[in-house]
Amino acid sequence: MAFQKMTAKKLVEKKQKGQKIVTITSYDYAFAKIVDESKIDLILVGDSLSMVMLGHKTTLAVTMDEMIHHTRAVARGVNNALIVGDMPFLSYKVDIKDAVYNAGRFIQAGAEAVKVEGGTEILPIVDALVRADIQVMGHIGLTPQAVYKFGGNLVQGKTVEAAKKLVLDAKNLEKAGCFAIVLESIPWQVAKLITRSVSVPTIGIGAGPHCDGQILVIHDMLGIYTDFKPKFLKHFGNVGEEIRKAVGAYKDEVERGTYPDLEHAYEFPKGDLESVETWFSSADLDAEAERAKAKKHG
Repeated sequence: MAFQKMTAKKLVEKKQKGQKIVTITSYDYAFAKIVDESKIDLILVGDSLSMVMLGHKTTLAVTMDEMIHHTRAVARGVNNALIVGDMPFLSYKVDIKDAVYNAGRFIQAGAEAVKVEGGTEILPIVDALVRADIQVMGHIGLTPQAVYKFGGNLVQGKTVEAAKKLVLDAKNLEKAGCFAIVLESIPWQVAKLITRSVSVPTIGIGAGPHCDGQILVIHDMLGIYTDFKPKFLKHFGNVGEEIRKAVGAYKDEVERGTYPDLEHAYEFPKGDLESVETWFSSADLDAEAERAKAKKHG
């Protein structure tokens, strides 16, 4: 049976059936195609590309144009997964009209929904997006766009009041129309309560095993991007090391002259080779080149 295109509605149905939701990030055609062939439910074109693809220290530096560029690339490689575009810093919290316009750009680029960071304070934005027929994924807990407010990538919701706020934020996002909510870097007990309290899926990243689904940055879980290793990260492969080995082997063979060998080279037609070699041996190549140039531009 062919894997059917995932939708926001189907994700909610998976929660209702008790089925775990698998999500991951992708930022280009090649990775997106591999991920989609693996039948992942949801692909997030995350603003984490600011760090893992563009080399910035935080997610704050990536622009809308860069996010759209990568979203278009991902969309070309995906047939099955739900594609969500991550609204970058300054693209939605300053002005509601800008939020709707920028979210619309994601949809035109091939995304089928957008993700926004924040709780009760961003409800007017979520409402405006939903009224514009744009599917919205929420994101609470550690919200990387507020990293300087938090004072670093610190676990959130560790006090009674903070835990209560997270539960209420999730309820409000659900009521505003979010089809799913990312819970990042919060105690698993709080994540469990939130998951029980809302009818839409919770997608955890550093929020323990009781969320309805999980998400990781693909470059993190493959060991490609190693600048950041939080407690919740598990390496499901060491692709980074394999890439380094492959590049090293390529460098070694080129330097030793063993690659390419004739097995990896194209053959000239044998019947014509003698004619070319005879011409090469007798021709004044400089003069021939000048005549070819004059003929081309004459």
